[in-house]
Amino acid sequence: MSTPTRKPTGIVLMTYGSATTSRDVSTFLHHVYPNPSQELITEFERRFDIVGKSPLVDITLMQAAALQTTLDHTAPGRYVVEAGFLHSQPFIEDAVANLARRGAGTLQGLLLSPQYSPHIMRGYDVALEQAARQHGYSHGSYAMIGPWPAEPKFIQLLSNRLIASRANLQARHGQLPPVVFTTHSLPEAVVKRDPTYLDQLSQTIQGVVAAAGLAEGEWHAAYQSAGHTPEAWLKPDLNDVIAGLRTQDIPAVVVVPIQFLADHLETLYDLDVAAREETQSGGVHYHRLPAPNTDPVFIAALSDIVTRL
Repeated sequence: MSTPTRKPTGIVLMTYGSATTSRDVSTFLHHVYPNPSQELITEFERRFDIVGKSPLVDITLMQAAALQTTLDHTAPGRYVVEAGFLHSQPFIEDAVANLARRGAGTLQGLLLSPQYSPHIMRGYDVALEQAARQHGYSHGSYAMIGPWPAEPKFIQLLSNRLIASRANLQARHGQLPPVVFTTHSLPEAVVKRDPTYLDQLSQTIQGVVAAAGLAEGEWHAAYQSAGHTPEAWLKPDLNDVIAGLRTQDIPAVVVVPIQFLADHLETLYDLDVAAREETQSGGVHYHRLPAPNTDPVFIAALSDIVTRL
């Protein structure tokens, strides 16, 4: 008698989504907001014209392909992987549809953010549930994977890059530069409903601080990319922190994104244009740690998260 073949687990690698060029901005923002203002659309079109293109969708699809390759090697036949976006194509529903066609028996949503809160990021839970039910998955056969703010290989990747960058800058400028950890700001009212999210941000920072051997006073934490809404957002703002550091007679600064796992507008414009201009206007050299993108160590981290399920 033959043994029944176990159906693979479907991994929905998900993130926010993005316009790709300025031509896509209006469509994208109308998917994000009920009624975006023309002023907002024009401003984002301007930013996209400066950076040229957001590679987020392409990189996320490559991350999914790389994760599939790694899982095929470490756990042959056990997993199938698809990427899906909350606000741009291919949507999370498209990813689930593809996984159903590929024979996935259950679904696990892996959000491309180390820090996760169902209160703050509920849209992903809802999108996964709606898509799963639409494609015949019963309650209990789909779930979101929890946060992974201190995932060892993720911390290893950031700390190794940080150590190397600081050493290179020390060789060029004669002293170790300060470090600014940055993450996407959120409305204060939202975070007050789920303070565990800030705890997760702290776990990531403290993990890198320890692994990179940073001393007190050598690092700072900041927020960036505050939304275009009237309520109070988390502070301090990255540019304000950098402005303060410029007064301390430092030759360089290293900015470390701890939440952005693929390059997109928030790295290419908010960091590489706006924050760089703020830094270099005072004669300070600016260095931003690269996003993990498809680095093999990062893909290995994602594989470890999946195979621990």
